[in-house]
Amino acid sequence: MSKQRLEAFSDGVFAILITIMVLELRAPHAATLAALRPLIPTLLAYALSFVYLGIYWNNHHHMFHAVHRVSGGVLWANLHLLFWLSLVPFTTSWVGENAAPLPTALYGVVLFLAGVAFWILQTLLLAHEGPGSTLALALGRDRKSKLSMLLYAVGVGVALIRPWLGDALYVLVALLWLVPDPRIERAVAIAADEDEAASPRRRPRQGHGRPQ
Repeated sequence: MSKQRLEAFSDGVFAILITIMVLELRAPHAATLAALRPLIPTLLAYALSFVYLGIYWNNHHHMFHAVHRVSGGVLWANLHLLFWLSLVPFTTSWVGENAAPLPTALYGVVLFLAGVAFWILQTLLLAHEGPGSTLALALGRDRKSKLSMLLYAVGVGVALIRPWLGDALYVLVALLWLVPDPRIERAVAIAADEDEAASPRRRPRQGHGRPQ
């Protein structure tokens, strides 16, 4: 199956989720800097969630750029990922208004399960594309994803005791993924060069003019 509709639908969902988070922000009635002070936790939660959605959209885009076609299982795995990401606006609003252990831990649980869903999607794509595919060559062992899952799990645990420490671990994971990862772009470029080198060179067409 073609991948275009999956990509278009996913892009629309990402845009809607970011829009929902923006609409949750409420401007203060007073026109002073002091009126913004109570909104700082909400703004910080929004900024972190915006970065996370941006990271997922970026990686989703790059991953499907290296994919040629999708299967029914991939479609469901993609919906599974979008389900957990759709809970980000809710948990963002809750943790922004209540910097307490339970909201902070639940925020981390959603991030952890979104990471699991992305891993499932990636695994199905690798199985569909094959071990010698561009995506497989680009991802390799993917140690950063495994480290992220570990940090999420630790963050959820410590958030129940020290919410600020859980938030710090969530920020750390975001910083890990903000570093540009050129693996897929490099692998796609290499694959394109190999295809071009393997294709037969086109000979210039000879003219068919009338002999003199």
